[in-house]
Amino acid sequence: MAALLVGVCLLFMQLHMTICRPALSEKNYMSAFPLVNDEEIKKTSFKNVSHPNGTSQFLPHILIIGVRKGGTRALLEMLSLHSHISAAESEIHFFDLEDQYKRGLEWYLDQMPFSYPHQLTVEKTPAYFTSDVVPERVYNMNSTIRLLLILRDPIERVLSDYTQVFYNHKQKNKSYPAVEDLLLKNDELNTDYKAINRSLYHIFMENWLKYFPLKNIYIVDGDRLIKDPFPEMQKVERFLNLSPQINMSNFYFNKTKGFYCLRDSGRDRCLHESKGRAHPQIKPFLLGKLRDYFHEPNKKFFELVGQTFDWL
Repeated sequence: MAALLVGVCLLFMQLHMTICRPALSEKNYMSAFPLVNDEEIKKTSFKNVSHPNGTSQFLPHILIIGVRKGGTRALLEMLSLHSHISAAESEIHFFDLEDQYKRGLEWYLDQMPFSYPHQLTVEKTPAYFTSDVVPERVYNMNSTIRLLLILRDPIERVLSDYTQVFYNHKQKNKSYPAVEDLLLKNDELNTDYKAINRSLYHIFMENWLKYFPLKNIYIVDGDRLIKDPFPEMQKVERFLNLSPQINMSNFYFNKTKGFYCLRDSGRDRCLHESKGRAHPQIKPFLLGKLRDYFHEPNKKFFELVGQTFDWL
């Protein structure tokens, strides 16, 4: 009788461990991504009961933290080609919006997709990168989380930012100023324009590096991801310690849209029509002002992260 009770207890413990600390099938991915770093996370990292098909909800192992109009949606879609990735579909804005953050980690966990034990959960919200409060909040959730930051040429990002807002107004039959009217003030560059401030990457990066070492952050070259996505995604796979699954056949260039689309298991899909819109043309003298303005901030960013990009 005693032996039977011991056996039942061991079976119960084994089931409980399967739910709360799942084992991986191919590689010990979780060793590179510790799921918890304090008691609060341990309480909220997993559901008490798994879904009947063996899936559970996990707090994210990976965050795509920005930058706005840097290519975060493209990065998420490309990363989702990997079978070991489970991605939250929408931007949750948990860490940057006070009303969301006050709901707590249990609510955040409820926003995550159901995934299998061998998968890594990823969430992306571009506004995280430029928020003053987000780095500390993410650190308090999980100090060892992996962060993906995708950046573009700051000038291209400014124009893309303007383009998105312009079309948002157009869809609502609202007028919006011409790009020159926002970029210039008294014939000088309008450095109060929010789109320009968002492109001062070094300011925001300094805040993140107060909490996370560079080894926890991988900077994806958004310009190269657009032109030649496969090599960039290979680097992302290596950073995340994922088995190499994404390959050249997953990408094909759509001449009509003018950018790469995805092919997965024989199914072709492109990003939303709002992606890849043509940017407004600006006059050479204004382009020169933007280049002069971003020259020093770009150099500071390069020094900060120990790598360079084709922005100068």
